Amino acid sequence: MGKQKVVITGAPGTGKTSLVKGLEEKGFHCYHEIIRDMTSKAKMEGNGVDFVSNPLMFVEDAHQFNKDLLQGRAQHYKQAQKTDVAISFFDRGMPDVLAYMDFFGQSYGNDFVKTCKAHRYDQVFIVPPWKEIYISDNERLESFEEAENIHHALLNTYIQFGYDPVEVPKASISQRISFILETLNHL
Repeated sequence: MGKQKVVITGAPGTGKTSLVKGLEEKGFHCYHEIIRDMTSKAKMEGNGVDFVSNPLMFVEDAHQFNKDLLQGRAQHYKQAQKTDVAISFFDRGMPDVLAYMDFFGQSYGNDFVKTCKAHRYDQVFIVPPWKEIYISDNERLESFEEAENIHHALLNTYIQFGYDPVEVPKASISQRISFILETLNHL
């Protein structure tokens, strides 16, 4: 089967980062989300406006921010191709960038689409919104209702790129990890 590249995606506050960290603790090779660091940096360099759910409201060049984000994820993908491991997990994939841009009504060129098409993942797992675990923080700026809408944008974008995202059940981290690993074993 070769090297598998597996995305864990989902709206903010769904537990995907905890899930990726749990996979890493089990010895799996994982690429962590880069947007939180980018958002923190942009906020520190921002103009002091009130921060709303769209982190691009406080960056100087929203298009460049998204381009940098897409390229950062493409770099993770390329690194995964060079690793000597059977499975690499990604906390979000390249199509997430387009899903968020669509959600926030931002335009993007064909170069964004081409990047997503040129870097195909082997499997996509989507973690659904879960109100009981949702927490907002300094980098997670969306309301729960926005998170639900982002979930649908993510799902639609991955489907448009020809993926069939598998929904991860609402359960403990260990149960979610077991579900993902069992699903991968049956593919």
